[in-house]
Amino acid sequence: MQTSESPESKTLMRNLVQTSSVALLLALSATSAVSAEDINTALARAYKSNPTLNIQRTQVRAVDESLPQAKVPFRPNIFVSANVGVSRTVFRSAQTGNGANNLSPIGIGITIDQSIFRGFRTINTIRAAEANIRASREALRNVEQDILFNAATAYADVILAKQTVGIRNRDITFLREQVRSSQARLDVGEGTRTDLAQSQAQAALARAQLSTAQAQLDAANAAYRQVIGRSPSGLRDPRPPVHLYPANLNRALEIAAVEHPATKATQHLVDLAAFNVKTTEGELLPTVSLRGNASQNFNSQSQGDRSSSASATINLNVPLYQGGGVASRIRQGKETLGQRRLEVDQSRDQVRNSVVSSWTTLVSARATIQSNQAQVNAANLALEGVIEERNVGQRTQLEVLQARSAVLSAQLQLVNAKRNRIVAGYALLSSIGRLSAAKLRLPVRLYKPKEHYNKVKDLWFGLRTPTGR
Repeated sequence: MQTSESPESKTLMRNLVQTSSVALLLALSATSAVSAEDINTALARAYKSNPTLNIQRTQVRAVDESLPQAKVPFRPNIFVSANVGVSRTVFRSAQTGNGANNLSPIGIGITIDQSIFRGFRTINTIRAAEANIRASREALRNVEQDILFNAATAYADVILAKQTVGIRNRDITFLREQVRSSQARLDVGEGTRTDLAQSQAQAALARAQLSTAQAQLDAANAAYRQVIGRSPSGLRDPRPPVHLYPANLNRALEIAAVEHPATKATQHLVDLAAFNVKTTEGELLPTVSLRGNASQNFNSQSQGDRSSSASATINLNVPLYQGGGVASRIRQGKETLGQRRLEVDQSRDQVRNSVVSSWTTLVSARATIQSNQAQVNAANLALEGVIEERNVGQRTQLEVLQARSAVLSAQLQLVNAKRNRIVAGYALLSSIGRLSAAKLRLPVRLYKPKEHYNKVKDLWFGLRTPTGR
């Protein structure tokens, strides 16, 4: 028996099919005109307020203080001393008789110590501090890349989750119409209970899938808030930063080898380890220091009882044997130096692998989007045809549901592929060392570590930080 539907039902069915593909595109580009936040604004917010990034900046500022500390031996140590007391001396003498002296000694003095030569330890300590500061800056750049990548991923995940919820909602709307039409055909004797049960089962499954999609959206919103610092609002469909992409894979590898902060940080750590070895070796060399003293002492009970003294001495210390401890620390430092050199090679291999992986993922995502878009278009046309054929009795309700499932799967694959393209693009920039606020031209004041460094590198005194703490 051929089945038929009312004109209104057929019109609604056609409209649902015809609008399913354009609805997907509208969901991808839908934005809120009020309080909309594009991806660069979100990245700028993360750059400014992310706690992990701010912690790393604080750590870099703390490392800056190692330089003025390393310069301490070039500067004198000045001490002022004072003493006050009482003394009583009792004496007995056969010639002068017995007596006692009561004194109230008061003294004040100043001591100046100045290192002259420390076996080149001071200059090597300064160079080690500078190498450590450079390494900390590169570590900061690496953390900045991680935070910006996490922020971009969180942004893309929220967009994906919202699109998935939209697709699931439209699927429920379609399946509700299928349940209604199956019931209507059954009521007039043109359908079967099997058709109705199949439609009801698919609708129940769609509701469960919508609940899962909504839970994933809630999780994506929470991750977004954690990384960026506020709940998402009016997110726009992000555009990949194609203007920053290298021309090809070989160019990407060349850039990464020179610019990636992880590799540069390990190279600076090699310098740090080398200077530490030289500093320890300096303990085997002689040291020369200068000490100057000036003091005045007088007795408060005797106005004329005063004494003054001044001295200047040059001290030479030549180490002969130190129990083997210095030699052991030199050997230990050389092993650490060898470890740091191996870590440079390890870092280069990791960066190279990351570049190749992100590049191939980006290429794959681009190709997948094209094929998925074609799949969505074809699946929609197929669904429309299956519905028309079912209406004239040439197809079953199960085939309609299967065709709709193919459309749903193609739509979900398409939005996932577009999300993967965005994430892979930012991953590529991170892998070559160019995912930064400066390169992305984010609307935010750039943090410049050298500003703090220049303020503290030559400080001789002061307890407050440059920010006033």
